[in-house]
Amino acid sequence: QVQLVESGGGLVQPGGSLRLSCAASGNRASIYAMGWYRQAPGKQRELVARITSNFNSNYAEFAKGRFAISRDTAKNTMYLQMNSLKPEDTGVYYCKSEGRVVNWGQGTQVTVSS
Repeated sequence: QVQLVESGGGLVQPGGSLRLSCAASGNRASIYAMGWYRQAPGKQRELVARITSNFNSNYAEFAKGRFAISRDTAKNTMYLQMNSLKPEDTGVYYCKSEGRVVNWGQGTQVTVSS
């Protein structure tokens, strides 16, 4: 089993930046990919960005050019750097790990508002 804990969410003004972190513990050796997803009120959860164990990454169209996903294997942590934030980026951001089983974190709230 893998445990995931997100942090770094908060309230930010439009155009601002946030850096989310996802710390993984437990059976980390089984993880072959990790990703960030988000869910806005009344909407389905959607992929933001995903990164594999060999550091290949892919992004949702809305994230390209503004967000950057990364992993620090020494710290067992994944990051999401979010720049040029917009009100429509508001939502709960979840960390997901893919391995023998899929695991989710509890989520961290991101609110973009003036």
